[in-house]
Amino acid sequence: MSRRAYWRTRWRTWRGVLRSLGIYYGNRSQRAAMDRLYGQFVRAGDLVFDVGAHVGDRVGSFRRLGARVVAVEPQPPLVTTLKLLYGLNRNVIIEPAAIGRETGTVTLRLNIDNPTVSTASDAFVRAADGAPGWQDQAWTETIEVRLTTLDALIERHGRPAFIKIDVEGFEVEALAGLSRPVKALSFEFTTIQRDVALGCLVRCTALGFRRYKAALGESQTFIAERWQTVDEIARWLKELPVEANSGDIYAALD
Repeated sequence: MSRRAYWRTRWRTWRGVLRSLGIYYGNRSQRAAMDRLYGQFVRAGDLVFDVGAHVGDRVGSFRRLGARVVAVEPQPPLVTTLKLLYGLNRNVIIEPAAIGRETGTVTLRLNIDNPTVSTASDAFVRAADGAPGWQDQAWTETIEVRLTTLDALIERHGRPAFIKIDVEGFEVEALAGLSRPVKALSFEFTTIQRDVALGCLVRCTALGFRRYKAALGESQTFIAERWQTVDEIARWLKELPVEANSGDIYAALD
């Protein structure tokens, strides 16, 4: 890569980070809604894992709720951002790593202009190719990053009350590295990869989770007040129009 191309890539990367900071930190009412949603799972003093922490807006919510946070993020510019925002907070530990079914290394596909959708899943990139709402996305760079597991994080930091997982198509791999359930967790889904979300439901059910809720996009609002069975949430997911794009499914033990 030429020196000019290097600095162009660096500029585009930080432009993408700044764009994300504006999106995820710029809406006060959204922050309040996020706190209300996570407040159903997180109490002061709890330990929370934020897997795929990105620019740390969820870290901010968990801290406002009084939780201790392990923020897991493999992208170096986003790790730098997290350190600038939370590095002096003794209740936030930043883990520069990806999460999977085993420890080692993994290739991360970087979306320079939109780092929120960088991914360790080649299948995710293939599913996005030409899909409605994804036409402008491109994964043009790769890096090797450290890979660890949820079990390894638990051994190092303790068992969390809640785990948030947002890893762009790598969610099944992340859950495969968890051998015992926690009280509750969430994982992102996309309508271009419903099979991944359905695989997560299978894994969650095997771990002992019995109750499920869902929220669309960044609404921070559940689609239904009552908890649903795995069959009900799976049926809802299969019937969801592709235009819905993405959201999060929440799983609880009781």
